[in-house]
Amino acid sequence: MKRLFGLIVVLVGAWSGGVCPVFAETIGLVQIASGPCSLIRDGQTSGIQIGLKLQENDVLETGAEGSLGLVLRDDTLLSIGPNSRFVLDRFVFSPADEQMGLAARLNRGVMMMVSGQIARMAPESVRIETPMALLGIRGTRFAVKVSE
Repeated sequence: MKRLFGLIVVLVGAWSGGVCPVFAETIGLVQIASGPCSLIRDGQTSGIQIGLKLQENDVLETGAEGSLGLVLRDDTLLSIGPNSRFVLDRFVFSPADEQMGLAARLNRGVMMMVSGQIARMAPESVRIETPMALLGIRGTRFAVKVSE
């Protein structure tokens, strides 16, 4: 019975044309979560707990007293400060296939990044966007503040 239910879930996900969340690729983890923080995934909002698996297109928001610490699969470290909205648009890390890329947006707030393997191996493949600028990453660490 359990096998049949699992097959139905897979088939319904494939038939609907959507990606079944059970099989969505994990691109990183939440290592630190403090204060009010929320995740918006597939239009649904939920709280954030330490250990949360991150996926492409996740939107992370922090409140006035909130902060997050993230570690991506390529060892990129991200610190998201209070009153922030950060979007993980794209993440590909398959060095064996020479497929690498990281694209994210900071719509408001503060973030700091310590680059990982993607930035070291293919720095032209890392992009962080803000409402006023597009940052191409060539160094190993930086901080950005976006005011409303």
